[in-house]
Amino acid sequence: MKRVLGVLAVLVLALPFCVKAQEVIEIEETEEVIETIEVPKEFLVYADRNSRQNHYVPSGWMGDYGDVKMNDQFADSPYSGSTCIEFIYSAKRSQDKGWAGVYWQNPANNWGGKKGGYDLTGMTKLTFWAKGGRGGEIIQKFKVGGIGIEPKNTYPDSVDVQTEPIELTDTWKQYTVNLAGKDLSYISGGFAWVTNANLNPQGAQFYIDDIKFEVDPSIKPESKKQRSMPFYVYADRSSVNHFIASGWMGDYSDLKFDGASKDDPYLGDTCIKIIYNNNSSQGSRWAGMYWQEPANNWGNIDAGYDLSKAAKLTFFARGEKGGERIEEFKVGGIMGEYCDSDSSNIGPVILNKEWTQYSIDLKGKDMSYIIGGFCWAANLDNNPQGVVFYLDEIRYE
Repeated sequence: MKRVLGVLAVLVLALPFCVKAQEVIEIEETEEVIETIEVPKEFLVYADRNSRQNHYVPSGWMGDYGDVKMNDQFADSPYSGSTCIEFIYSAKRSQDKGWAGVYWQNPANNWGGKKGGYDLTGMTKLTFWAKGGRGGEIIQKFKVGGIGIEPKNTYPDSVDVQTEPIELTDTWKQYTVNLAGKDLSYISGGFAWVTNANLNPQGAQFYIDDIKFEVDPSIKPESKKQRSMPFYVYADRSSVNHFIASGWMGDYSDLKFDGASKDDPYLGDTCIKIIYNNNSSQGSRWAGMYWQEPANNWGNIDAGYDLSKAAKLTFFARGEKGGERIEEFKVGGIMGEYCDSDSSNIGPVILNKEWTQYSIDLKGKDMSYIIGGFCWAANLDNNPQGVVFYLDEIRYE
């Protein structure tokens, strides 16, 4: 009996546990025959309403979920087939979050506590078609993976990949998420979108169709590209900003954040207003805030920006009364598996009542990988009554 190498592609679509997209095995044959079954070239997230090719469920509603309406059988001019998915985001802040999003999960409502997902090793990209109801709608990011990574859960996704903000047109356009070189061995969060009220103050209506993973040998791993300057952390509430003010530290319960304050902004329609109360809720007697990429990334997600072209970070700040003391303003410094490549800071800074520009020197710093785009910290010893202050025009130059 001769041993023959057979290649068997296994794609078990209906089982709610991790399924390998492909595997190579040895089999015994009585004849000299090599049996080859081709590995599937695509793996559908959404094809059409109730299609048997769909493999994930849009069940993970996030943030201001009450602001989102979904019609997954919208039949008026889909990109292909008989239906597409319509989303209407009202931006009314129903849960007081200021943002919303939807995850396609396997199984439904799986946030990393259930065994599910698929092994999509070999896939090199995810593509989808999208359009806005009027054009100009801004989606903060589209994502693959990321479920259960932070905080660590029993069954976390093996990767978290996301796009930069995308401004939709009023006609169908295809978008691509590069997955080449990524660990796709366990994906329970097949696709997601996230946007916020600052980017879409009047809300957003948009459509998505033909979401699928694909094998494309021409796609190469995407290296971190150097970002052009200026590169904004915050310009205005409706601007395409980078980094999220998600890393609240110390007495975090004493903090209030308004990213759309109209209290005399330095430039544009809005500025950032931060209130730090003197309750010492967590007993730390200090508080601070990091702007991170992505949100809540303390070095556990590979998602930094290459800001090597930056020579400095500048920003405008003012105190409500003047005399408020901020111990430091900072760039970088987040540790972890995917840590910032460097850090730089200024402080302490005594704020004026009038808008004043400040600068953090970055010359000679390694800015090739930054997840902590901006940070401030203050304490109650130097501000016994707490602090109210404002920020605007935070940017790398």
